[in-house]
Amino acid sequence: MEVPITQFRREIFTLVNKALDGNEVWVSHKGRRLKLVPEGQPASRLSRITPMDILIPETLDLNDPALKAEMMAEMEKAWNKDWSNF
Repeated sequence: MEVPITQFRREIFTLVNKALDGNEVWVSHKGRRLKLVPEGQPASRLSRITPMDILIPETLDLNDPALKAEMMAEMEKAWNKDWSNF
């Protein structure tokens, strides 16, 4: 696929995503051509996600009845808030 620079400016995100998906994308400007090529081909889009560190205290007991009740109350509160608009 070859596009002029003005079309590239309008559709930059779409064209870059096409290049990342493995399609050839050429941009022409003043009689010269540029090719968009990803630096390295990752295995998938999922592999580009940065993992998030989650810290859970070792003293946290998920089987604690008081903790379960607190979490359930928090979930019900959020659920009621979400569904109160309907």
